[in-house]
Amino acid sequence: MKFRDFHINIKIRIVETFLSRMVGGMVFPFMAIYLASHFSAKVTGMLLLLNVVIGAAVNFLGGYIADKYGRKKIMAFAEVLRFLAFATMAVANSPWLELPVLTYLMMTVNSICWGLAGPANQAMLIDVSSPEQRKLMYSITYWASNLSIALGGIIGGIFFKEYLFELFTAVAFSAFIIALMVLFLIKESYVPKATETKTSFSPLEMFRSYKTVVQDKLFVLFILSHLLIISLEMNLTNYIGIRLSNDMPVQPFFNWNIDGVAMLGILRTENTILVALTSLFAVKLISSFKDRNVILLGSTTFVIGYAIIAYSNNIWLLFICMILATVGEVIRVPVEQSYLASIPPDDQRSSYMALNGLTFNGSMMIASLFVTLSAFLPSLWMAVLALAVGLTGVAILIKIIPGLEERRAIREKQHSQSA
Repeated sequence: MKFRDFHINIKIRIVETFLSRMVGGMVFPFMAIYLASHFSAKVTGMLLLLNVVIGAAVNFLGGYIADKYGRKKIMAFAEVLRFLAFATMAVANSPWLELPVLTYLMMTVNSICWGLAGPANQAMLIDVSSPEQRKLMYSITYWASNLSIALGGIIGGIFFKEYLFELFTAVAFSAFIIALMVLFLIKESYVPKATETKTSFSPLEMFRSYKTVVQDKLFVLFILSHLLIISLEMNLTNYIGIRLSNDMPVQPFFNWNIDGVAMLGILRTENTILVALTSLFAVKLISSFKDRNVILLGSTTFVIGYAIIAYSNNIWLLFICMILATVGEVIRVPVEQSYLASIPPDDQRSSYMALNGLTFNGSMMIASLFVTLSAFLPSLWMAVLALAVGLTGVAILIKIIPGLEERRAIREKQHSQSA
């Protein structure tokens, strides 16, 4: 299986993912700084929280609508709206105007766009891919996403402070290109039943749709396992970052003296570079092993690596454990996403993906809780707690893998019958 064998939608989505993630990386990591310069720290925190909550809420609406009316319509609407939001942000930060309130409102519109289009984007990839293609597809998508965010962060870090108008203008132009790609190159991948599209939107019907999703015990346990495992990575920029900053003594590293803050930067850079260099080879690396063994090995390695990072202050041990954790991450993600793709039925894929999207929010909440607990517990017990949380996720995974294998066999049979 090669890239050229993919459906046109997958190829366009990989390019579009790269561009959109890079655009987001150029702007949004720095928006807290922007808002804090115009509002108080307290108000900025509330604004950012509100932005996240609105995006998460709209995520449910996006999943339901994409299952009811089709994927492309909502994707196209969201991308056009996103372009208009970025264009307005450029105008609101031009040499002639400075309107931080309008900038924040357009930032919120962008979060709404992510919430609307996210479930449809993920469901479309499943719609047009075969079970055999998915590990390679997700591996390439994962690589493109990480590389684009890293590049976006570098560009944004250089230009955000001094060239904000020019940066927003370039971002708006990129968003315009993305909107054109979705409008004219993406093909609709899911046509709902006529009876579905003729009925009007109903909040009660949406509630019933998601009630069906949360009654799928296999899916709920899968996202709980995923949430617990990835929460350890979220600790890197939360508890681990704070611990390194406060506890790690200055140490020599080649020709530099490294403190905790610099070590955090090294670990993040190391992770980004390793993901970019190894993601594309992950599928070949794991192709001769059973998916069950790959996901369990990758998840366990990931958890152990981050648990040690949560405690150690030794530069070389931290460096080695980040390699361990990243390799676990790289081999785990394609298999994990392949299992996820086999869980939902055809007519509820976007709704399932909408709920799956909340794992990020849940993992961030756990990471925030770790910061609070660190005020009461020593670093050793925090590391033990991190290990326990991660291994609980692995234990859940062990329990549900037979069900995942069975569900995937059912979906593969359905796919072969419809082909």
